[in-house]
Amino acid sequence: MDMENSPFETNQNHEDRKGSRGFQLIAQKRSSAEVEEVIEPDQPHKALFFVLAYLPLFELLSMIQVCRLLRDAVNHDVLLWLDIFVEKPLNLRISDNILMKITSKAHGRLRTLALYGCVRITDDGIQVVIENNPHINKLYVPACTGITPQGIVRAVKMLTDHNRDLKCLQIYGLYDIKKEHLESIYSCLQINPIQQKQQQASMFLAYRRISKLRQEDATQPIDIEICPKCTEIRLVFDCPRESCRRKREHPLTECRACYICIPRCEECGGCIDFEELEETACMDTLCSDCWLQLPKCNLCNKPYCNLHTDRQWIPPSSGHSTGFICDVCHMIYTENLAE
Repeated sequence: MDMENSPFETNQNHEDRKGSRGFQLIAQKRSSAEVEEVIEPDQPHKALFFVLAYLPLFELLSMIQVCRLLRDAVNHDVLLWLDIFVEKPLNLRISDNILMKITSKAHGRLRTLALYGCVRITDDGIQVVIENNPHINKLYVPACTGITPQGIVRAVKMLTDHNRDLKCLQIYGLYDIKKEHLESIYSCLQINPIQQKQQQASMFLAYRRISKLRQEDATQPIDIEICPKCTEIRLVFDCPRESCRRKREHPLTECRACYICIPRCEECGGCIDFEELEETACMDTLCSDCWLQLPKCNLCNKPYCNLHTDRQWIPPSSGHSTGFICDVCHMIYTENLAE
C-alpha cells in the first residue's frame, strides 16, 4: 500500500495549521486589549490634575493638546487663569487676539496680568482685556514696546477709577515715558514720590535674580521713578552696604540712583567706584571683595558671577586638577588643537 499522504490528510494538516494561526491571532488581540485596559490613553494619572496649578503658561497650554480630559480640566478651571504670566518663548508670539482668548478663560476675574517683552501687544489689546477684567490688581508690562505711554496711562485710569484695585505696576522698558506720564500714574495710584522712596528699598540684586514667576510678591506700587542724579525715568536702586545706608541721612551724598549713574556689583548689589571695577569672564560688574571670593579661570584668571557659572568648561579629570576654563579661553584652546 502507498504510504504517501492522501489528499484528505493534506487538507486536514492545512486546517490544523490554519486553526492554530487563528488561536494565535485571538490570543494577540486579547493581550493587546488587556494592555489597553491597563494603559488607557485618555486616562491621565490623577496627580497631573494637581500639577496644573503650578505650571507656567506655556506648559499649561501644552496640556490642552495631551488628551480630552486634560483639555477639559484646563479650559474649565477658572482658578488656573486668575494670574497670567507670559514670558519666553510665548512673549514674541502672543498677539492682541491671542491674549484676549487666553484672558477670557478667567471669566472677568483676572487678578494678575504679566507680559514680559510681549512686543506685539498694543494699547487696544490691553484696553479690551482691562474692560473685560476690571479687577486686575497687578499689571506688569515691562519691555512691551507696542504699548505707548498714553496707552498705559489710560489703562491705569481704567483700573483705578472705580474700585482702585490696581496695587502694583511695572512698565520699565516702555518708550518715551515722560515726567507728565509718571505724574499722571502717581496721581491715579495715589502715590507720593517722597513716601515711595522711604517705603521700601529697591535692591539691584533682588531685581536681577528674582524669578519672574515670583514677582507677584512685589510690594512697590511702581517700578520706575526719576533718578535723583540724572533726572531720567529709570529703575532706581538702593545700596545694601551699611556705609551707604548711613549716607541717606544726607540727601546730597545718598547712594541711590539708576544703574547707569552708579554701577553695581552683580554679586552683592553694592555700588562700585569706577576705579574699583574688576574684569570678569562674563563681562558683568563685580566689586573687589566679591571678585576675590569667586573661583577663577585656570588660564586668564577671570571669574564668572554666580548667574553665569553654567558657561564654565570643566576640563576632563586628570590627576588632581581642579578649576575651570572660561568660554573664551576654551574657544582659543579648541582652535589651537584644530591647527
